[in-house]
Amino acid sequence: MRIGIFFCQIDNGLKINIDSVAKYAANLQEVEIVQILGVKPRINIDQLAETIKVNQLNRIVIAGDIPGYFKPLFTKAAATVGCNPEEIWLASYNEHGASGEDANERAKAIIACATMGVPFSLVAVGGGNPVNHTTLVIGGGIAGIQASLEIANAGKLVYLVEQNGTIGGHMAMFDKTFPTLDCAACILTPKMVSVGQHEKIKLLTNSKVVSVSGKPGTYRVKIRQRPRYVDIESCIACGLCSEVCPVKVPSEFDEGISMRKAIYIPFPQAVPNSYLVDGENCTYIQSAGQKCGVCIKKCPKECIHLDEEEKTIDIEVGNIIIATGYELLDIRKIEQYGYGIYPNVLTSLEFERLTNASGSTGGRIVMKSKRINKKTQEEEWYFSPEGIPPRNVALIHCVGSRNKKYNRYCSRVCCMYSLKFAHLLKEKIPNVNVYEFYIDMRAFGKGYEEFADRIRQEGTFIVRGHTASVSMKDGELIVKGEDIFHDRLVEFKVDMVILAVGLVPAKGTEELSRILGISRDRDGWLSELDYNGNPTDTDRGGIYVAGMCQAPKDIPDTVAQASAVAAGVLRSHTSGLGVGNLSSISLTEFEKRAKNIKIK
Repeated sequence: MRIGIFFCQIDNGLKINIDSVAKYAANLQEVEIVQILGVKPRINIDQLAETIKVNQLNRIVIAGDIPGYFKPLFTKAAATVGCNPEEIWLASYNEHGASGEDANERAKAIIACATMGVPFSLVAVGGGNPVNHTTLVIGGGIAGIQASLEIANAGKLVYLVEQNGTIGGHMAMFDKTFPTLDCAACILTPKMVSVGQHEKIKLLTNSKVVSVSGKPGTYRVKIRQRPRYVDIESCIACGLCSEVCPVKVPSEFDEGISMRKAIYIPFPQAVPNSYLVDGENCTYIQSAGQKCGVCIKKCPKECIHLDEEEKTIDIEVGNIIIATGYELLDIRKIEQYGYGIYPNVLTSLEFERLTNASGSTGGRIVMKSKRINKKTQEEEWYFSPEGIPPRNVALIHCVGSRNKKYNRYCSRVCCMYSLKFAHLLKEKIPNVNVYEFYIDMRAFGKGYEEFADRIRQEGTFIVRGHTASVSMKDGELIVKGEDIFHDRLVEFKVDMVILAVGLVPAKGTEELSRILGISRDRDGWLSELDYNGNPTDTDRGGIYVAGMCQAPKDIPDTVAQASAVAAGVLRSHTSGLGVGNLSSISLTEFEKRAKNIKIK
């Protein structure tokens, strides 16, 4: 066997030392030639065919982040000189998780397997450690809820850790889901209640994982739980404490478009359905008990304990599921759209809360009104249920997504939820004009293309092209952009602008990846073991990713992945094979295993 290895890549931001890996590859058995073709090389088929012919190659390995991109060229060149196209092997860094601290060693192992004609997935199998049947789920959004319920319903104990005061995640903030326009709360709330009542699920809110030790199958986890200052078991959510609380701060759940008290319940269907205290804004706590405390006096159940302290919880688990979700890109970085300057320029999540019946306007879509702040005596903008509905609304797609300055990737859900917003606007405001500014319409899921067609038929103006800016003139917002279908620049006067802001990993993802010892991709999302063949496992045995923490995805895909992760956890309980740590397998061991498989 005479083998040629060719390095060619799409991304110039890889964490792999190509020269070092190429030097290793050149010393593998039966390798005749190694060439580094560089980033996005312009491959001359005739020259490549000549190289194959001169070196009498009968196996070709293409190594890179996306080697399949170059395979057609190699196939054509190989066929020209009589080399068997079936002997063209791909050594994909992306597919097999060559990222993070051990990226070089993983890349070498991937190339070694391809050189021997052995699929990497057959070699990359961790050892079998005994498994503790308790599972830790980090993150209480729809992914964490789904995975927890499926494991708990199989009779296994689950610890569900959520950093906020309630589970539900972003889905709890939504009004409707696309493309069916089903009520989001009607789907999510029963699952939340099931989590809160399940005897096999130990729910830890206001909590954070601070350390993980041990090995696959027996992880020791330390969890820090911040005080809620309200006894969950005793609180009856009567609301009397909140009524008398004098402190008002912007509501996180309503994305800051409404106010909440320092003692509050995030939303009426919250689980746990109990009030909690924001210690950073509570006058009593900040004054060390010298001021206020009226909530304590008002509580009929005497369940408010403002002297409660933080505590640490130690648990031992066999598997860990990460379901930490996402957040929006800081839109203030993109100044051209006027967010934070013009009051009626909103983010997608702000509009979700505005149009939601449980929001501050009762679901009425209105523009902001002015009032005098009684405390500061300054003018401020706010949403009033009696506000004026907008007559013209612009929806701008890909704000911060598919943009090399911010996020080079597509956030996947923005096109569809923007179309959903167009429908809700048309449904709630008769005769409103809605303009959708998009680059490419990515309606990829089941029923999505039909939904997009429906929105067009409802009378939404669809404008394809980049949106340049949002400005203000004579009290009206001016949206400037391009219309590539008609080869012209366009300008629209509107009353409201809704920005489909790109998604980024949730705050704390980097810290959590270090604690757990798993890698992230160049965009900050947690890396899976094998993008195509094993998209739920990670390098570290018994640690899984579910939902948005791995990459942007919609709710159906998130639920499907969470269910797949739960199945993987339960398989480790019942198969008797245990779980192993792939990152602990040395390069020498990879080579040894590949040789043994090759011989068989």
